[in-house]
Amino acid sequence: MLSEFKPLTIYFVKNRTALSLGLLSLLIVDFLQLLIPMVIKNSIDSLTFGEAKSSSLLMYAILIVGIACAIAIFRYIWRYLVIGHSRKLEKALRIRLYEHLQTLSASFYWRTKTGDLMARAVNDIDAIRMAAGMGLVALTDGIVIGLATIGFMSYINIKLTLISIIPAPFIFYFTLIITKRVGKQFTEVQKTFSGLTESVREAFSGIRVIKSYNRQKWAYTRVEKKGKEYVNDNITLSKTIALFFPMMTLFTNLGLAMVIWFGGRLTILGDITTGDFVAFISYLNLLTWPIMALGWVTNMIKRASSSMKRINEVLTEAPEITNQKPNLFKGTLKGTIWTGDLTFYYPKEKNPALNNINLFIEAGQTAAIVGRVGSGKSTLMQAIPRLVETEKGMITIDGINLHDMDLRHIRESIGFVTQESYVFSDTMLNNIVFGRTGIKPRLIEDAIEISQLTTDIDSFPDGINTFLGEKGITLSGGQRQRLTIARALISDPPILIMDDVLSQVDTKTEATILRNILLHRKGRTNIIVSHRLSTIRQAHIIYVLKGGNLVEKGSHSTLITKGGEYAKLYERQQLSEELEKKS
Repeated sequence: MLSEFKPLTIYFVKNRTALSLGLLSLLIVDFLQLLIPMVIKNSIDSLTFGEAKSSSLLMYAILIVGIACAIAIFRYIWRYLVIGHSRKLEKALRIRLYEHLQTLSASFYWRTKTGDLMARAVNDIDAIRMAAGMGLVALTDGIVIGLATIGFMSYINIKLTLISIIPAPFIFYFTLIITKRVGKQFTEVQKTFSGLTESVREAFSGIRVIKSYNRQKWAYTRVEKKGKEYVNDNITLSKTIALFFPMMTLFTNLGLAMVIWFGGRLTILGDITTGDFVAFISYLNLLTWPIMALGWVTNMIKRASSSMKRINEVLTEAPEITNQKPNLFKGTLKGTIWTGDLTFYYPKEKNPALNNINLFIEAGQTAAIVGRVGSGKSTLMQAIPRLVETEKGMITIDGINLHDMDLRHIRESIGFVTQESYVFSDTMLNNIVFGRTGIKPRLIEDAIEISQLTTDIDSFPDGINTFLGEKGITLSGGQRQRLTIARALISDPPILIMDDVLSQVDTKTEATILRNILLHRKGRTNIIVSHRLSTIRQAHIIYVLKGGNLVEKGSHSTLITKGGEYAKLYERQQLSEELEKKS
């Protein structure tokens, strides 16, 4: 169970000074708590034997108040330092998890639900924080107070001490049974919570589609079902945990009953004083917490272990696409792209998404990739910046093998505008700049103008500083697409890839934007994927894909003359455009 926590060692070492001071303060509090029964013992004995005076009783009262004040001060210190450590650990672990998630390849996200990752980053890390904070306190507190209390009780009367701890083995046995059940049930709760989180996320993200189809009841039923599963699993877990506290109360009170019976007899017989008897009961009450803490902290650690196991499953996930050796190429790229027999299979697919693709794009050229839906265009675009992994030697840029280039440098040198026009909940300006610093205002203005966004931005209430809703919900599809183009243009990369990014704007606007881009990026490499063949006539070379195979290549006029796949696609599109005009 404890082996799962090995990755947390670094954080305990890093925070060792504050953590040590916090635990030392905790030990001081424990020691001071153990002194109070002794003060009570002495005061009662002085009263019993008729030795008490007003001054001595005042001294005992002041001593107890002083101990209480010291306990309050040191309790504040340990809570601040130890709980603070758990919060620092929580922050560091969450950042580590997110940093690692950023390194993982696309294949990981193909098989992992977003809701599950959210649950691990929130609920599971919260369970780990509780174990690293209050769990550590309860463990230390329980061991120290437990052993010290038994020591003080033994000092008063060893026989009475042995009698009082008779229930302890039974408590320990039942605690192990309950803890085992709690671990399994908590794992199920976390899995159910992952499913619930994913359902809620989908319900919110797809609210416009849900409303458009009037499927609110269907969406509600899905979330309600997951919610009921989560509640039922939590109730099952709560029932198991609820068994623990009545069990603890039963056994601890059983011990108290035996102490009152045997201890009372010893007091009557004069074997122990009345003060000893009262102090012993006080220590027995102190011992109740360590016994309860034993089960409580065991449950907490078991839950945290289950959560840490889920976190470790992600942290041990190795990225498929990495720099494979040191001292990789980081020089300036011109933009010559070559692929040789490029073949790529998606996981568990028998047929290749790309099959023996051979193409050559000279630096400064504009190339167009066309084909029907599912022909492999997007896969080919993702292979160039190594968003999907291909075999070594299949792709080169400027004659340098893609695997011999620094991965980060490749992606910084390629402006990739994907089909998914993702917009963040931020201002228009911040979405375009995208976290980059030192961007001159003129570059931003140029990117906006080239992307035909100027008029749109002028119409916004706060202009370029207008805050956009989640996923750019306040923008139209065409506006989102043009925003992502501006985002790519702002860094003026050596290579620009646009994967069907103007499908939601009209043909005239698309032609204008492409003309602006090619004029602005003259002498740089551009790769355009588009279903509108009429807008890519000006490309230097056009590659035609069909079923993952490269079936044609050449200029627009050459391919039309051939009368092949490209000519058929072009003819069909022209007919479709004419029908639209007539309608």
